[in-house]
Amino acid sequence: MSKAKEKKAHPDAKIHKHTAKDKRKTFWIKQNLKKKKKLEKQAAPQKQQEKPGPPQEAQQISANWKSLQQILKSSQSEKRHQNGFTTKKHQENAFQRSSVNTAAPSKRDSGEKEKQKTVPVVPQEAGEKLKLPAASDSPQSAAAKRRKDKEMPTSEEEGPKKKKKISLDEERKPTEDDLWFDDVDPDVIEETMGAEAAEIMRRKQGVRSKSKEPETSLVKESAFSGITQTVAIDCEMVGVGPDGEESILARVSLVNKFGKCIYDKYVKPTEKVTDYRTAVSGIRPEDIKDGEDVQTVQREVADILKGRIVVGHAIHNDLKILLLDHPKKFIRDTQKYKPFRRIAKSSRPSLKVLCREVLNVKVQQGEHSSVQDAQATMRLYTLVKKQWEAEISSRKKNKESEEKKKRKPR
Repeated sequence: MSKAKEKKAHPDAKIHKHTAKDKRKTFWIKQNLKKKKKLEKQAAPQKQQEKPGPPQEAQQISANWKSLQQILKSSQSEKRHQNGFTTKKHQENAFQRSSVNTAAPSKRDSGEKEKQKTVPVVPQEAGEKLKLPAASDSPQSAAAKRRKDKEMPTSEEEGPKKKKKISLDEERKPTEDDLWFDDVDPDVIEETMGAEAAEIMRRKQGVRSKSKEPETSLVKESAFSGITQTVAIDCEMVGVGPDGEESILARVSLVNKFGKCIYDKYVKPTEKVTDYRTAVSGIRPEDIKDGEDVQTVQREVADILKGRIVVGHAIHNDLKILLLDHPKKFIRDTQKYKPFRRIAKSSRPSLKVLCREVLNVKVQQGEHSSVQDAQATMRLYTLVKKQWEAEISSRKKNKESEEKKKRKPR
């Protein structure tokens, strides 16, 4: 009865104890919440300071990218592994470095450009702090500098390149050791290896060096010097009459098919010369003062031309001034040859142009020489002789066949 009474007498005792515990719990919960709020308030500005803001300018972006790459490299070298895990101190140091490098650059005065270049210095040893750039650094951005370096190479870089090119050209020059063979024509070597190699070969073989001058390129020196079946002719004239408009014969030259001169005579004038045309003809008063008579020259030239193929340039002028006639089938005029006209791109090409384009020889540079002009026309003819004569023979056969057809009765 006593225990039952006690239980009935104190029915609110447990309830009181239960509420006191709840009050204590709620009190400590509130205290903990207050502490947490205070800690969060204190930590909030630190986090805001530690977290860098996003870069606003292109210059900052390039600098941040470089700094992040360098931080990654330095942090990897500084990490000390402890049982396969990195310590918190190293992570905090890396975060502090990133916040220092990504900080916005300081602005200058309003009158100056607001551009600064941040170049992070990579520490060589672990734990060494990064160095900030000085304010006197060049204001050019990294991208602009790279562009400038590509567009404008320095003279120091260009110098060695030029020297290398020169040295390569010098190395390419052939020497006597390179030309160990003796039985090859120097002209063939010139076409394949160049003029210098050909000169070396000519010296080894004891042959005279080939020149671009007309005297050597238009004449075969060791060839026959007499009259051949094909001859070339050229004449020089002087002016007579008022203002020297009319022309008379002053010089006649003939060469054989090898370019050797077989006839060359000055002609005594039959009239008073009013214009010697020395700049073109090369004739002077003393040349023709004691020259040969015109009749003698005409007779001698006619004897040489008789029954032979005559080559000339605008040959009708030469025959006209000589008062001579020659069968058309025996005349070869280099001015009227169609392939030469196509090469010179002219219906009446000059001898000077043909020699330059076809023979690669310079003639008529100053005063003309009838001997040289005759040699040039002969060289042009011999160069295309086979083709030229084949065309003439084919035309002759076509004419004969046409004539036979006309003669046949229908």
